[in-house]
Amino acid sequence: MTDGISLRDISKEDAAAITALNNAAVPNVNALEEDALYTLAMSADYARVAVGEDGIAGMMLAFGPGVSYGSPNYQWFDARYRDFFYVDRIVVAETARGQGIGKRLYEDVVAFSAGRAECLACEVNERPPNPGSMRFHKTLGFNVVGSQETEGGAKSVAMMVWQLP
Repeated sequence: MTDGISLRDISKEDAAAITALNNAAVPNVNALEEDALYTLAMSADYARVAVGEDGIAGMMLAFGPGVSYGSPNYQWFDARYRDFFYVDRIVVAETARGQGIGKRLYEDVVAFSAGRAECLACEVNERPPNPGSMRFHKTLGFNVVGSQETEGGAKSVAMMVWQLP
């Protein structure tokens, strides 16, 4: 299903495309300006895009433990886990969903994490609900390990962990 899709590191030339991809996925991820998203990507331990014949079809950013990152969701995991990679965002273009791109990005980050982390961590919106993402993450092997409210109670997220082999 992911024939013709390649994965590569995010480059400066991708800044506008990843910003458009990211902001089209709001409220499942937070909106960011181009400079802020590119800076975030460059500070991530893992920052990759999935590229097809029509351009960028997906992206993932992930952070290891102990970094200076202001995300309350990252900080929740950093306070509780020693060896983890936190998937800050995974976004697949609406027109590319169901083609295995998200799974392919996760396979890549699992390979990247080998020997570096015991688990992958992420959060999925419960309010507003994101049932597609919840199903997807549970199918991969993520389990809910907690929850927290963010944005002054406007959002509630399920904190999820996937123990790696």
